[in-house]
Amino acid sequence: MPPVFLRKKSREESDEELLRRFREGGDIGVLGQLYERYMHLVYGVCLKYLEEREQAKDEVMNIFERLVTTVPGQEILNFRTWLYVVARNHCLMQLRSRKSESAHMETMLSDPTFFMENFSEMHPIENDEGIDMKRLEECMARLKDEQKRCIELFYYEGCGYREISGRLGIDEGKVKSFIQNGKRNLKICMEKG
Repeated sequence: MPPVFLRKKSREESDEELLRRFREGGDIGVLGQLYERYMHLVYGVCLKYLEEREQAKDEVMNIFERLVTTVPGQEILNFRTWLYVVARNHCLMQLRSRKSESAHMETMLSDPTFFMENFSEMHPIENDEGIDMKRLEECMARLKDEQKRCIELFYYEGCGYREISGRLGIDEGKVKSFIQNGKRNLKICMEKG
């Protein structure tokens, strides 16, 4: 065997090879190695759309976290191109969310009766002094799996109906139904004490 300084540098694995290795072994380090090649691209896309450096940095990490679950189920012919589209769509969703939150806040602030009229619609999972969090956890555990998962994604993770539908592979109408029925069942369970 030749001395270290005479050995040829091992060739760098292609994107396709790293994707295959990640899918076969689920090693997040392998996905991280692939993602690192294009982090500058993702950051550039995020900065272009979001126009704030700190938020762009945060979204670069959020996009990587989503890749861990989305890559295995996707047919990816060109990782760089696919990742660009994923990053762009992620940023557009962030902008839509901002716009929606802004419009929602404007509605609340311009209508002093909003909170009174919509109190029953506000999410039941807030850490309010009036809510027994231990009891809430017990009630959550009693929900049907679909209801529980939809409520967790909607209230804890802030996902919209479409995103939940995509993540769980169920129709948006069913997502809405699972959330409404889950909220009702939580309320009934909480009232039983």
